[in-house]
Amino acid sequence: MDDRFEEQEPDAGDTLALLDPALAGSTRDFVGGAHADLRERPRAFHDWLVLRRERGLHPYARTLQGPPGPQARLAQADGSLASGLNFSSQDYLSLSTHPAVCAAATEAVQRWGVHSAGSTVLAGNVGDGDRLEQELAEHLAMPHVRLFPTGWAAGYGLLRALVGPEDHVVMDQLAHNCLHEGARAATRHVHLHRHLDVAHARTLLQRIRARGGQHGILLVTEGCFSMDADAPDLAALQALAHEFDALLAVDVAHDLGSMGPQGQGQPGLQGVHGELDIVLGSFSKTLAANGGFVACREAALAEYLRYYAPTTTFSNTLSPVQIAVVRESLRLVRSAEGLQRRDALMQTVLALRQALHWQGLEVLGQPSPIVPVLLGPTAQARRIARALPGQGLLANLVEYPAVALNRARMRLQCMAAHTPAQALEAARRLGRAIAEAAPPEAVETAQMGLDTAEA
Repeated sequence: MDDRFEEQEPDAGDTLALLDPALAGSTRDFVGGAHADLRERPRAFHDWLVLRRERGLHPYARTLQGPPGPQARLAQADGSLASGLNFSSQDYLSLSTHPAVCAAATEAVQRWGVHSAGSTVLAGNVGDGDRLEQELAEHLAMPHVRLFPTGWAAGYGLLRALVGPEDHVVMDQLAHNCLHEGARAATRHVHLHRHLDVAHARTLLQRIRARGGQHGILLVTEGCFSMDADAPDLAALQALAHEFDALLAVDVAHDLGSMGPQGQGQPGLQGVHGELDIVLGSFSKTLAANGGFVACREAALAEYLRYYAPTTTFSNTLSPVQIAVVRESLRLVRSAEGLQRRDALMQTVLALRQALHWQGLEVLGQPSPIVPVLLGPTAQARRIARALPGQGLLANLVEYPAVALNRARMRLQCMAAHTPAQALEAARRLGRAIAEAAPPEAVETAQMGLDTAEA
């Protein structure tokens, strides 16, 4: 587990946690420490997990009971069913049920079977995999693409392959887990700069180069940050990388296909499409399948990744079905229909953000398929998440250590198939859940304020 939020003040305002142990603690409590029996940590975690489930305070490990549409039903970890407006799924252009995508999957099964049956290093490559790499390279305006089994595998594998033990990684502190894990597995020289702070990144690069030596540096960021829905200045970071003889890697998992001209993501929106050193990402957010990729400017690097990125060298390649799904989804992304779907998606995003503001809620970041609503202390956020299914809304609670203490949030994820009317209703339902979960004293205070205003 990464340590982005290691130095945190206690969750001081979270007094509810003192009243119920299921409202206290985090997954970080069960990492590390000295134990004579390796099973002690899992047992302690399981006891805490069961307690949260019994209290209805563990809104994770849920199971969809049908396709991920605007309306859905989930089986919750405690066995109960929850149904309603679905803002919990990552299917930004609603392509997972598109007839052409489903037909491409069926055709691939008939032509290739269902399994790749090998690593990309050996004989696991499927003919259409090469075509997908070429099509992605064209879409990204990058000469070379290498496929990976998942988006996580792409990020981790890139860093493990490219960065040596004496090299340095300078990374936004809020970059994805796969990037943190890959960096720490590759080198002890990992430097985190403050979120979106180009000046701080420059300071770190200056310090590294001032020490001398011929060590390589990889500068790492994301196109759209998944917990905050914000974006870095990509042109400034690329210029910084060039200035300090470093390489820049940008993870576009959440913006590729769903944003920008022709679905080019933040690189397209910021005018640096095809100009970045390395672009990586996932297919699972917009392109309707598991899988990931790394795109680069040199054939040597692409071939190096094939043999030295452990997550592809020692893993089966994508199945023929996954490849067919991504190829057809990418075709749709680049079509007139893709533009229409992105427009519909953004209409819902803007409607949702506005409606949440009307509710008096703090919405983070900028318009993107991810709409994070700040809730505050973890204990109160868990109570809100418990109330949410009863209001007919499905969304994802994000709490420490995925985000900072006292910065828990509800992450709503929009799809092209949503309507602005559904966005307005989702905001109302979230507002009702927040009111339902409010501590009695908070309700009394709010009522006193209303009485005073009416007087």
